[in-house]
This record gives sequence, C-alpha cells and structure tokens, in this order.
Amino acid sequence: MSIWWSLHLRREAASVPLARRLLMGTMETAGVDPDISYDLSVALSEACANAVEHGGDGAHGGTSEAYRVTAYLDGERCRIEVTDAGPGFPSGRSRPALRPARVDAEHGRGLCLIQELADHVHIGNKPGRGGAVVSFDKILKWREDSPLMAV
Repeated sequence: MSIWWSLHLRREAASVPLARRLLMGTMETAGVDPDISYDLSVALSEACANAVEHGGDGAHGGTSEAYRVTAYLDGERCRIEVTDAGPGFPSGRSRPALRPARVDAEHGRGLCLIQELADHVHIGNKPGRGGAVVSFDKILKWREDSPLMAV
C-alpha cells in the first residue's frame, strides 16, 4: 500500500510543527516503528526550518513565500522532499559542502543531521526558477500489529 501527501506551507515557524505532526500521525496510523518515525520527523523538522529561514528572496516581506513538503510511504521506504523558492545553494556546486557545525554554534547543523538520520539524501537546486530541494528517504520498519505493513 502507498500513502502520499503534499503540503504547501507559508514560510512561518508555526508551519514546522504542523508538517512534523502530520508525518508522525501518518506513520503512527500506518504502523511504522516509532524509532523510524522519530528519526524522519526530526529530519523533516530540520528541512522545514531551513526552508523557513532561507527559502525566500525577501521580496515579499520575508514570510509571504511558501515552501512545499511532500511525503511518500511506499512499501518499505519513506521519501520526503522539501522545496522552497529561495536562492538555492551556491551555483557551481552540485551539492553544498556538509561540515559539522562548531559545538557552540546555534545554526548550521540541519543538513548534517538530516544526512545522519536518513538512508539516502539529495540536496540541490530546482531546475529553472531556482530554489532549494532537500529530499531524503529511509527504509521503514513496521510494528508487528501494523495495519498497513508491507508484505
């Protein structure tokens, strides 16, 4: 069985827990192992926080642009994609350099954390109009009583 949903969210901090709760609720209802659900929800929160902070050009007062979150639970894999309308990552690089942040840093940990929590990560720019794309997936484990467990 497959489940997918897509959200178009305003670039506001309140949108981050909304996306996280929807993902957690979907996975709990489907019967995904809670540890896997937690890892993916933290990774999603980091990707959404980056879209909120960096995902616009500031032309509309900073919060009027939106970003999109799409989640797919398909068989034994969950794939999440967060896209924004910001300037994207610096051109000339197919992927931003992911360096651990300093211990006392308040920012700069998100992409590294996503990479640690997911099985496969793609970070890049949308073709054409610009904007960043952060997508990641993880192999799912299911609870024994899962109503939607992959067979």
